[in-house]
Amino acid sequence: MEVFKNVNQESWKALIERPTIDKENLDQTVQEILNSVELNGDKALKAYSKKFDNVELEAFLVSKFEIETAKKLVSKELKQAINVAKQNIETFHKAQFVEESVIETTKGVQCWRKAVGIEKVGLYIPGGSAPLFSTVLMLGIPAVLANCNEIVICTPANKKGEINPAILYTANLIGISKIYKIGGAQAIAAMAYGTETVPQVYKIFGPGNQFVTKAKELVQQNGVAIDMPAGPSEVLIIADKTGNPAYIAADLLSQAEHGADSQVILLSDDETMITQTLEELNKQIVELPRAETAKKAILNSKAVLLNNMDYCIAFSNLYAPEHLIIASDFASDYIDRIVNAGSVFLGNYSCESAGDYASGTNHTLPTNGFARNYSGVSLESFQKKITFQKINKEGILGIGPAIEIMAEAEELFAHKNAVTIRLKYLNNV
Repeated sequence: MEVFKNVNQESWKALIERPTIDKENLDQTVQEILNSVELNGDKALKAYSKKFDNVELEAFLVSKFEIETAKKLVSKELKQAINVAKQNIETFHKAQFVEESVIETTKGVQCWRKAVGIEKVGLYIPGGSAPLFSTVLMLGIPAVLANCNEIVICTPANKKGEINPAILYTANLIGISKIYKIGGAQAIAAMAYGTETVPQVYKIFGPGNQFVTKAKELVQQNGVAIDMPAGPSEVLIIADKTGNPAYIAADLLSQAEHGADSQVILLSDDETMITQTLEELNKQIVELPRAETAKKAILNSKAVLLNNMDYCIAFSNLYAPEHLIIASDFASDYIDRIVNAGSVFLGNYSCESAGDYASGTNHTLPTNGFARNYSGVSLESFQKKITFQKINKEGILGIGPAIEIMAEAEELFAHKNAVTIRLKYLNNV
């Protein structure tokens, strides 16, 4: 991890840059996959499963027998842990229901909104080196709460054509049964365009590698909604002298192990804190099963010494991290000054892993600086809001003349006439 000391603000722009990838080749490769699946359906899916996942599949839909078998393979301890997380995530997302009021904007004119679940949604669940059954909870629970009529999960199978049992158990626990053994960009294509087996959906959710992310970006251009733009996972930690170096190092590594393209950033106004944290990081990293992955991510990462905590907050807002940890006994003092972050963890005991699994907040968050203008997934992500209005005679008489004047000024005379014809009738009654 490279260390930068007391850099001036003019240098910050270079420091906040994320790791880059070869976008031109990526665009071409993913577009070819999307085109092939749209044109050839299941035939293309089988070919890509063999090519990329080294598995030959006759059927993509997970059977009831497979789900029942999976339930028996998940340990009692893991089931209990999943249930703890499920309850907390449900509690947090249920609280997001908003009772919309009917507003009388003027006498005789009533307006209101109604939340309606998106009819068909697709959830992408990574299942390669780290099968993210926790993402089933994070996406599936709000989808179910929002009353989405059709919920589809796509997740890659292993070389034996099997899905990780914890993914199947968790999906079944929250009531999702349409689970397909498809991964990568081809899974996004299948949900976006539909195939003989996989139903087409209206909005696609979920994290993934650069191919999945690019596929989501490209299908969005064709009218399929996605949860948000995304990139590799990241965390930024702000630590003052009251932070705990061992905790901070562990939090940095918890994100670094996601992938070689992940990035972790440490900011502090205390040089000793940076030195001690990096010493702890070097001790802890050798003990990790995914140490090689974490080491590669650390090469993309930075520790920055700044003059004071005000500069640290300002740097963080410029970076706009997916996860922001403020490792300080005084973390709550900075809440009002945080304007760009996906999810914030306050104090020395609020580890980012809590948000990933069981505190209740959603872990599907904007990365790559998109926290400047996107929120993380919530109940509302699975809803659309329909506006209603009801205008009586008094209402149209009241606002009608204003509508006529505005429509005529825009030279939209049919718009004007839709009001005029009513006003003439009412004035002649």
